[in-house]
Amino acid sequence: LRELGLQDADLPALGIRLYKPAVVWPLEPVRALEFLQGLETVLVVEDKRPLLEDQLKVILHDQTSAGPRIIGKRDQRGAPLLSESGEIEPVELARLLVDRFGLPPRRAVLQAAPPAPADQPLAARTPFFCSGCPHNTSTRIPQGTIAIGGIGCHTLAMYMERGMRTFAHMGGEGATWIGIAPFTGTRHVFQNMGDGTYQHSGSMGIRAALAASVNVTFKILYNDAVAMTGGQPIEGQPTVPQITRELAAEGVRAIAVVTDEPQKYGQNAGFATGVTVHCRDEIDAVQRRLAALPGVTALVYDQTCAAEKRRRRKAGTLPTPARCVVINELVCEGCGDCGVQSNCVSIIPLETEFGTKRAVEQATCNMDYSCLKGFCPSFLTVEGGQLRRSPPRAVDDLPAPPHIPLVDGAARGILLAGVGGTGIVTVGAILGVAARLEGLAVRVNDVTGMAQKGGAVFGHVQIAASPDAIATDKIPPGKLDLLLAADLVVAAMPESALRIAPATQVIANTDTAETGRFTRDRDSRVDVNGLVAQLARRAGRLHTVPAVRAATAAAGEPLSAGLLLLGFATQLNLLPLAPASIVRAIQLNGGAVERNLAAFRWGRRLAADPAARRELGLGEVEELDLETRLSRRVAFLAAYQDAAWAARYRALVERTRAAEAERVPGSEALALAVLECAFKLMSYKDEYEVARLHADPAFRRRLEASFEGSFRLRYHLAPPLLARTDPTTGVPRKIEFGAWMGTAFRLLAPFRRLRGTPLDPFGWTAERRLERRLIEDYVALVDRLLAGLGPGNHAIAVALASLPGEVRGFGHIKLAAVQRMKERERELLVRWAESSRPGSTPG
Repeated sequence: LRELGLQDADLPALGIRLYKPAVVWPLEPVRALEFLQGLETVLVVEDKRPLLEDQLKVILHDQTSAGPRIIGKRDQRGAPLLSESGEIEPVELARLLVDRFGLPPRRAVLQAAPPAPADQPLAARTPFFCSGCPHNTSTRIPQGTIAIGGIGCHTLAMYMERGMRTFAHMGGEGATWIGIAPFTGTRHVFQNMGDGTYQHSGSMGIRAALAASVNVTFKILYNDAVAMTGGQPIEGQPTVPQITRELAAEGVRAIAVVTDEPQKYGQNAGFATGVTVHCRDEIDAVQRRLAALPGVTALVYDQTCAAEKRRRRKAGTLPTPARCVVINELVCEGCGDCGVQSNCVSIIPLETEFGTKRAVEQATCNMDYSCLKGFCPSFLTVEGGQLRRSPPRAVDDLPAPPHIPLVDGAARGILLAGVGGTGIVTVGAILGVAARLEGLAVRVNDVTGMAQKGGAVFGHVQIAASPDAIATDKIPPGKLDLLLAADLVVAAMPESALRIAPATQVIANTDTAETGRFTRDRDSRVDVNGLVAQLARRAGRLHTVPAVRAATAAAGEPLSAGLLLLGFATQLNLLPLAPASIVRAIQLNGGAVERNLAAFRWGRRLAADPAARRELGLGEVEELDLETRLSRRVAFLAAYQDAAWAARYRALVERTRAAEAERVPGSEALALAVLECAFKLMSYKDEYEVARLHADPAFRRRLEASFEGSFRLRYHLAPPLLARTDPTTGVPRKIEFGAWMGTAFRLLAPFRRLRGTPLDPFGWTAERRLERRLIEDYVALVDRLLAGLGPGNHAIAVALASLPGEVRGFGHIKLAAVQRMKERERELLVRWAESSRPGSTPG
């Protein structure tokens, strides 16, 4: 009604009566009937399902034979009217009142067209398991099998291609399969169930499955906390041994316990008779054994919730391991196997001169160590030291921007769009406190959902001179004044994008985290430039700042990025608040005060002086021309082997460059492809190269810049002559080596001169012979391409020359990549032959 420009005094003349019950269930009938007297039509407006509407109809039916027509979710003819899911937007409701009931619109905003639909999202910020979450392992099932979910964080596995077909309500776990089993050829399923659900009502589902004699393995995921809703203790606090005894008493045929700490259970742990205990590395074999048994079996997966571990470590009730995982990016091939093995979002992409590698984001790592299973020698653990944290950087205060008074009757809408767990809700709270300190009316509405699991979070902040100016909990579409896009993916989602108006100002953080898909797709990337362009098309003006890197450099804390964006907006005079009020609100909040103040002040500085970015090391990325890139790779290969090896590489690139310039003038695409891929093949990472890169003093200096105190390194390797093969996977198992391996690496590295000679003890393995053959094959391929190169087949030549870029990884990972490359190469060579025939059309 306020959107229509109507006040309370206007309603009687329009025949409008309002009733807002304080208790929606059960609805008190006497007052409700009094309200209904004399009305012709009652429109029930409620979010989601028709709880009030149905009660009103029952009350009216029971008390009187005549009365008003009640409509809400559907009109009197049964046609859909108001949505039965989600929230009802005030502007859309206002349009309904105008179109259906003829109410007079007194504001031009309703006469304008509805907001244009948002652009097709370039990415989705779906919730994901926390870093180190037990479900990263517990929700895995053997290949070719099926799982059914239940209520709990483990339901997120439905987004992760883990064989979970559907899920059941709390207490209904297993019932789904009871109904399906007689009508399918599938013999067995796994049924996930959280420990909180088991204690609440899930045990009844197990009892029902036993009565129905279906083949199902219940996976009871014991996380030691109700993680989805804040880490509360489970009712009654059952133990794993107690659960096994209950399952055995019900008649479950076989029970296994799988845990990340099997050593914590001794002989007198109190398990039911026959229960076996296994390390989590054996989960696949355990599941296969249980699935082969007829009837109901159970697997209790015991590993404490990662978020709960983090809380306990902060509270000092759980020790923090003095052990951090790091990756030597020069050894890393960017194959992504560490992400596949761990499913962990703390494994992030690292862009380097030699391609996209991997790094461990120490700020979010929960020390689960599953990433060490990745088949790659680039992983080390740093033990005994501590992460080095930079103190906040001082910055001179700036003059406050001119104050812009709020217009009476109007609210300023500020939308915060970010990822759960990165401080967005805190920014909203600080804005709310700052507004109250200035005597202003404010409403803060946090839309979090599954945000705590890396999902989207929105903070609707509305500030006005009077409470009457704030009519709704959310900012209406088209009425957004400022969007603080702490995460570009979330900012481009419809919840945010549809609220942007032509006058909206956007401050966008360009340091956008990858989505959970990156754990499974090594090439998945958030299109930052595309998202920025989408927002720029909708908004009045867009400002960009690399807020995470800026906050890390300025405050020593990436989670202060939201406060840095807030400072940026304050200095641009986009907030109806004085900087001093926000400073006071940060102080009253009491968390990481000095770091948050530093981030806020540096945000103001960056807005006032763009040159300040260089002070924080945020300069533009250097664009290297072909000659510079070639020279650096030549120097690298000389250190890798010798000057002759580097000269051979340079000659190949120069030969390609000259032929391309002659036959396809103006293009360097083929030369660039050969520059990258020949270098990759000619610097293959054998034992000598891994030793050289780990022993490089520059790598030690990088470690010392990140860690302080006395620390030692441990190496996680699978040497071909020492590693044993895992009987389940057929993959060599990695072995942990002590700090002495660093000395061994320093001794081994100079022997790289033996590489490829008859005296090379490693050169006789199948993998090393393959790597040398790939080099010769590639040189022959390039010469073949150059011999027939022309404008018509240039694109195919570039595609063929680029194929080795997809060959990444070590051992079986690399061999599988080579097979895929050869298949693609054969397809492209057919096209190359066709395009090279006289009279053929360009390919």
